Amino acid sequence: MYTKAIELYPCAIYYANRSLAHLRQESFGFALQDGLSSVKTDPNYLKGYYRRAAAQMSLGKFKQALADFEYVSKCRPNDKDAKLKYTECNKIVKMRAFERAIAVDKPEKTLAEMYKELEDIAIEDAYSGPALKDNKVTLEFMMDLMEHYKNQKILHRKYAYKILCDIDQYMRTQPSLVDINVPDESKFTICGDIHGQFYDLMNIFKINGLPSPTNPYLFNGDFVDRGSFSVECIFTLFGFKLLYPNHFFMSRGNHESINMNQMYGFTGEVSAKYTSRMADMFTRVFNWLPLCHCINNKILVMHGGLFSSDSVVLEDLRRIDRNCQPPEEGLMCELLWSDPQTWPGRGPSKRGVGIQFGPDVTKAFCNRNNLDYIVRSHEVKDMGYEVTHDGQCITVFSAPNYCDTMGNMGAFITIKGNDLKPNFQSFEAVPHPDVKPMAYANSLMSLLA
Repeated sequence: MYTKAIELYPCAIYYANRSLAHLRQESFGFALQDGLSSVKTDPNYLKGYYRRAAAQMSLGKFKQALADFEYVSKCRPNDKDAKLKYTECNKIVKMRAFERAIAVDKPEKTLAEMYKELEDIAIEDAYSGPALKDNKVTLEFMMDLMEHYKNQKILHRKYAYKILCDIDQYMRTQPSLVDINVPDESKFTICGDIHGQFYDLMNIFKINGLPSPTNPYLFNGDFVDRGSFSVECIFTLFGFKLLYPNHFFMSRGNHESINMNQMYGFTGEVSAKYTSRMADMFTRVFNWLPLCHCINNKILVMHGGLFSSDSVVLEDLRRIDRNCQPPEEGLMCELLWSDPQTWPGRGPSKRGVGIQFGPDVTKAFCNRNNLDYIVRSHEVKDMGYEVTHDGQCITVFSAPNYCDTMGNMGAFITIKGNDLKPNFQSFEAVPHPDVKPMAYANSLMSLLA
């Protein structure tokens, strides 16, 4: 509707308001363009600077955002809200500068090597929750853990730290592209974004069965952020990965990164439920998550999408050095951020990161790599899934009623090893405790709304 209004009367207010709409749809690139248009149309309309700053922050460009907040503060020196936004953004810029200053370029130790003192944490007599058996995840532990979480209780920090150390050690051994073999008559399930919606995750297991050697799963990134039960989601998923390492798989999403976690709630949630040190540990673990999976040499599954280059082959993906924060360009960036488009060719991303790719790009990539189709996530869909590009590009999104506002269904895909035909199961959101989405998000994000 704002687009229609802009066509009739292109004013700064409409551009700023459409920028906010784009922000809420995570189209950060479009949001930035509208912020720029708002400022250009009327340099005296200060909310345009706010919108531009919000888009810059969502893209991890905090210095550029700070410049806008500083300008508004100078224009309105008595405005407490403007001063608060400037102060909060300045804290982030200084913190990042400090992190860069103390960073040491040397071979990275495992979490277990870095935090040996965690072994000495005592279990209080009053604790009656799930317990690891001989320091190992068991099915009994997982059943107790899920019930514990349903009752809004927290796993003891000693066990939480142990799971993180073990998953760190395991993920380091995995390639960037993991090959999965599904036997002929066996079922395999692919899930999309979960985004901290723990009770909907439990509903997936209720509908489709718990993970097991005969009921394997792949969760395709964005396990955390937005939803306020991200801690519960990630420890449940990590627990099943440790229990069934050859039958439970996890791909990295664009939200498994420090920028997104600090802005959209996961860092705040971990710090609130545990410690800021544990939040740092998650950042290190996320760096080691595989980037994509190939099922029976015929289905490539990644969180985002395809590439700006025509020459990419699967071997290129295997060679990606992934132990880092997602870069702003290149194969790793595009695997995590790109989106399909309905028209041919390639175009700039609405998100400001990655690309958009058309049906011809998908067809050429599948032909070059002898694939039947690709599966990706990353986008809300009304039915929880969407089939495009002549059946060669499938989107699956598993967080129903995303952020308690979108009204969408969630979905998952099941396939059989002998024909690999995708079968779709949509499902509705289930009730959850009265903790709003983004409850732990950076305070600046709520100020910008």
